[in-house]
Amino acid sequence: MKKDMTLTSVKIQSELFEEFKIACVRHKFSFQKLADRCVHLYLTDEEFKKQIHNHNNLDLK
Repeated sequence: MKKDMTLTSVKIQSELFEEFKIACVRHKFSFQKLADRCVHLYLTDEEFKKQIHNHNNLDLK
């Protein structure tokens, strides 16, 4: 049974996405899995939501 899905388009920082693609191959993970899980946690976990709202430093170094 296929779940209903919504196609979205987002722009993210190139450096972050390049590093994420490498990590995905290493850990057999996908942007789809990340997006689904993050949205679920955002809607169900108040601490996660606070952490996301307060996280501003996107530097990898």
